[in-house]
Formats: sequence, C-alpha cells, structure tokens
Amino acid sequence: MNRRTFLAGAVAAASASANPPKLAVEGGSPVRDTPLHADFWGTSYYGDEETSEVSDVVKLRRPFRWYGPGKEPPAKVATFEREFARRMQTRFALGVTSGSAALQTAVAACGIGPGDEVILPAWTWHSCYAAIVLAGALPVFAEIDESFNIDPSDIESKITPQTKLIMAVHLQGNPADMDRVLEIARRHNVRVLEDCAQSVGSSYKGHPVGSMGDIGIYSLQLNKTITSGEGGAVVTNDPLLFERASRYHDLGDLRALHEHILGGAKADWVAGSQFRMSEFTGAVLCAQLRKLDTIVESVQANARRVYDGIRDLPGVKLRRLPDPQGELGSAVFLGFETKAQCDRYRAAMKAENVPASNPGGSAILPIQPYIEHKRTVHPTWPSFTSERGRAIQYGAACCPRTLDILSRFAGVSLHPKFTVKDTDDIVAAIRKVYPQVVRA
Repeated sequence: MNRRTFLAGAVAAASASANPPKLAVEGGSPVRDTPLHADFWGTSYYGDEETSEVSDVVKLRRPFRWYGPGKEPPAKVATFEREFARRMQTRFALGVTSGSAALQTAVAACGIGPGDEVILPAWTWHSCYAAIVLAGALPVFAEIDESFNIDPSDIESKITPQTKLIMAVHLQGNPADMDRVLEIARRHNVRVLEDCAQSVGSSYKGHPVGSMGDIGIYSLQLNKTITSGEGGAVVTNDPLLFERASRYHDLGDLRALHEHILGGAKADWVAGSQFRMSEFTGAVLCAQLRKLDTIVESVQANARRVYDGIRDLPGVKLRRLPDPQGELGSAVFLGFETKAQCDRYRAAMKAENVPASNPGGSAILPIQPYIEHKRTVHPTWPSFTSERGRAIQYGAACCPRTLDILSRFAGVSLHPKFTVKDTDDIVAAIRKVYPQVVRA
C-alpha cells in the first residue's frame, strides 16, 4: 500500500467515525506545515532551451520577423507558427502579440461588424467582450453550466437572425461541450470561435481545443500553460479566414511567407491593426511549445491522483467535465449545495494549508459596471446605438444561474511540478474537510 492510499484511507476512516479529526480552522493540526502554491507553469520550465533560442535572435540582430540586417532570414516566429499548427492539428497558425490581439484578429477574420451579434458566456475574460465591442458588434451573454463553460442549452434561445458567431470558451482547463455547441452552430449557420486561452494543451474527444471550430485563439501570457510573458496565436483550417487574419494583424498586408503558405491571395487589403509577433517572443515560444506535452502530461497525472483519491467520498460532487480525458487538470473543483457551505470549505482548506478558491481567471461580465451601463470609447459607438443594442439589458438579471454556480464551487489549483506528497496532501485535506463541511 502506497503512502497516498494509506493516508487517504486513514483520513476517510477517521472522517466516517464518531470522532473525525479536528479541523485546523477549529484548532486542530493542519495537513501541511506550509501553504501549497501553484504558481506560473511555463516559467517553471524555463531553461537553456529558451536561452539558446533567444540568443540566436541576438546574434542575428534581427528581432523583427520580416526583415533586418544581414542576409539570413528571421525564422523564429515562422517556426513557431509551423510547429504550433502541427501540434494543434490545424492547417494554419498565426503568431500575434497577445490573446486579446488574437481575439480581435479572429473576430475581424470572421467579418464581424456593426449589426452583428456574438454569443459568449457570461463568465469569461474581458477580452472576449472587448473584441466584440471593438468590432462594433453586439455581445449577447449566455449562462454557463457546471462545467463553468457556456451552456449549450442556453445558446439556442439567444440566437437571432443577426447572430453571426458563438464564442466557445474553454475555461480553467476544461473543454466546452463542443459536440452540442457545433451542432447548434451548424444548424443555424453560425460560426464558432474557440477561445483556448486558459486551456492550451487540453483536448476534446481526441481533438486539440481550437481545432474544431471555424477559428481558434490562444493566449501565451504569463498565467498560461506555456508562456513568453505576452503572446498569442490564431489557428484555422479555412484558407480565407487565415488570409483575413494575417492581413488584419499586419495593417492589411499579406506577407510573402503567408501568401506562399496559402498558395496565393484571394482577398485584398483591408484596414488592419498591428499585432505582429517579434522574433524574441517567437524564440521563447519555440522552446516552450516543445515542452507543452511534458507540462500537460505532468499536470494531468497530478489531477488524476487527486480525482482517484477523492472519488469515493460519499455524495461528492465534482465540476462537470465534458471530456474527462482531455481536461487539462489545472484545478479540482467540488460543488456544494449552498454558498455558505462553499465558504466554510474554503476557510477550512486554507487553514489546512491547502487553499481552495472559487473559480477564477475570469469575470462575471454582465455585472461589471462598464458593461452593465454599456460604456464605450465614444457615446455613439455602433454596438449599442441600434434598436436591438439599446433594448438589450445586462446586469445580474441576465445571468442568475452563472452567479449561483460560481458561488457554490471551490477548487484546489494544481501544478505540473507538484510532487506525489503535494497531491497526497491535497487528497488528505479534502477528505478531512469535505465530510465535516457537508455534515455541518
């Protein structure tokens, strides 16, 4: 019998007895002597590989991806794009400056503009909403379900003749229910944008997230699976969407490399932005991308140990996982009947030095004051000047289920470099705390 099995069994037996172990929050001994931390993943894997890749750029003195001094062409961003497309099983990949830039680029590639409506989950990051508004389109919020992702059953009621795009956001490492999302989208002839910012490396039924919709985006910022500090990517299998994305991210131009990859241009100049990835960013990402599978396999193994250690707890309710095998494993969430129970669980876990928190990394967007009051960069911004734009109401009334779900779930964050002892401690803390909280 290994230590984890013994420890979990001992705690379970004590929990089920008439005298369960005294919680640390009530003066008992904590499971750990020091708090467990799950800090930044990608940078914890930084090493000689990143240094070597960046050094190449310095030696060439060509940090701009398209040209510079000397005859040897820059290649870091181009290499990253080629390898990223292969890893994500898509025809095309485009490196950009951030996940937010990737969202704006993807929305522009889909031709979204004034008069169009885009459905997105009520709980996601500000950048999703901003990309829609900056295109002059109208955000329409759908509720989440207990996967913390967009609820497919709430999408259909939000579709109107003006709906042109659905944002399927894979939040906190958990793929959205893509079978149902795609079925609804195809039936209504609506495009799907996959936002994979928080789930780089996860998959859905064997398909990397980002590869199933019409277009996908990723963030490579500090908090993400792999990181260059800032950075992002856009992927698609559609040549026209890729050309439009490439043009938009580079002031409307189509560079020779991307034109060659496409086999010729089909579109024309447009008014674009400037989201070109630098060779320094591309260099770091080349090294990080080659470590992605190691990072993912490690954190998934840690998550499996925790799931296996708590699955037999009577009445335990886990976050809904549309594809348990493809989940990234960035946190293990438990659900409670009431917010008060959840709050007691969080306080007790913190005292055990195994902190648990409500779902994070996103915001409940409809209740943000600037969104509820439709504040934009100019009072006549087109998103909210139409009859439909003026009529739509945000605020808590449009997402009561989202507010309820997020208040009743709490999870322990995981890290790919957690040790077996760390995961043992997580299991022990949950098994010690959970039964007493739900019984109280």
